[in-house]
Amino acid sequence: MRWPRRNDASSVEQRRAAMGVDGGLVTSVDLAQFSSAAESLVGVAVIPVSAAPIQIELGEYELSADGDVEERARTTETVHVPLAHTEGGLTASMTRGALAAGSIRTYVLHDRITRASCFVCKDAAAAVALARWVDSELPAMCAWLESSDDASLSKRAKLRGAKTHVVGSMCHVLWQWTTGDAVGPNMMTRNSYALNMAYVMQRAPSKPERAILEANMGGDKKPSAEYFQSGHGKTVLAEAFLSDEQIGRVLRTTAEDLESLSWAGTHGSIASGMQSVAFTPASAVAAVFAATGQDLGMVGTSSMAHGTARRVAGGLQASIRFGGLEVGTVGGGTTLPSAREWLASIGCAGPGKVYRFAQIVAAAALSLEISASAAMATAGSENFFKAHHERGGLR
Repeated sequence: MRWPRRNDASSVEQRRAAMGVDGGLVTSVDLAQFSSAAESLVGVAVIPVSAAPIQIELGEYELSADGDVEERARTTETVHVPLAHTEGGLTASMTRGALAAGSIRTYVLHDRITRASCFVCKDAAAAVALARWVDSELPAMCAWLESSDDASLSKRAKLRGAKTHVVGSMCHVLWQWTTGDAVGPNMMTRNSYALNMAYVMQRAPSKPERAILEANMGGDKKPSAEYFQSGHGKTVLAEAFLSDEQIGRVLRTTAEDLESLSWAGTHGSIASGMQSVAFTPASAVAAVFAATGQDLGMVGTSSMAHGTARRVAGGLQASIRFGGLEVGTVGGGTTLPSAREWLASIGCAGPGKVYRFAQIVAAAALSLEISASAAMATAGSENFFKAHHERGGLR
C-alpha cells in the first residue's frame, strides 16, 4: 500500500487499518482539530495530567523598545501547575519541594531566540572581513527588515543582535531575535533566511561562497555551552529560602547534608562535562511542556540548568537558573484544545503571558529539584532509593 499523506478522513482510516489501530482509546478522539498540527495523523496519545500547587512570587515583565526585559511589578500567588507525565513520584516530589520552599521568587533576566547561520568564504581573511562588516551593518539590517514588504517575513520577530565567530574560512553568525509570546522558530527562520540570502549574500563587500541557514554554533534542541551561558529563549532565575525547620520536618534532612550534596553534585557535573549543574530539571520541564503544548524537542535545550545551594543563617538558600526556556503561549501546539485549556488554568493562555509562563516552569523545576536533592542527601541516599522502590512500577 502506498502510504497516504493527507489528513482527510479516508487517509486517516487507511493508515489506521495498515497499523491495526482502528479502535480503542487512541482513535476515539475526533482528529479534525489536530489536522494542522502534524502530518499523517492516526490518533492521539493519552498522558495523565496531575497538578502541583506552588506558591510563587512572580515578576510582571514587558519588553522595552530596545529588547530589554523590564520588571513592572511583583505579585505572589499559588499556581496549580499541570504536569503531563508517567513518572511515578514526580508530582508528589514536586509538591513536597514546593511545600518546603514556602514561596519561590522568580525573575526573567533576558529574552533572545537565535538562529546559527554560517557563511563560507574563500579564505580566513574574507571570513574576518565579513564578520566585521556584519557587526557594523547591524543597524542597517534591522531597518531593512522593518521596512521590507516581503510577505514571507515575520513582523513579530525583531532582530536584536548578531554574534560572529570566525573559524578557518567560515564566518558563523548567531542572529539574535525576540519573538513576542511565541517561541518563534518559524518566525526567526524566515527572517534569518531573508537576511542571509537577500542582504548578506547580495550586499557584502566580498560575496561569500555559500550560506547555510543553521550550522549548529548555537545548539538548537541540543545542550550546548553557548546556550547554557547566553540563553536561547527566556533566561529565568528561581530562588527559595528553606528554613531549618522546613528542611527537617518536610524534607527529612538537614541544611548541612543538602549543602554537601550540592558540593559533590557540582563537582560531578564538572567531571562529566555536563551542560548542567542540577539533578533532575528535565523531568519538570518535560511534564509542563507536554501538558501545555510546547515543542518537546526543545526540552533538550530548555532543561539546561545551573542550581546552587548555600548555607545561610536559619536555613539554606537554593536557586536554579535556566539559560533559555523555549516557551510560548501563542502558536504551535499551544493552540490545541487540551494545551490551551491547561495554559488557561494557570493564567498563561494567549498574548502577554509568556514571561509569566516561563517563571512558572522555573518554579516547578526548582520545587522538584529541592525535593529530589533532599531525598538524595539522606544517609546513603536512602530516601531516594525508597521512593523509586515504592513507586517504580515493575519489580
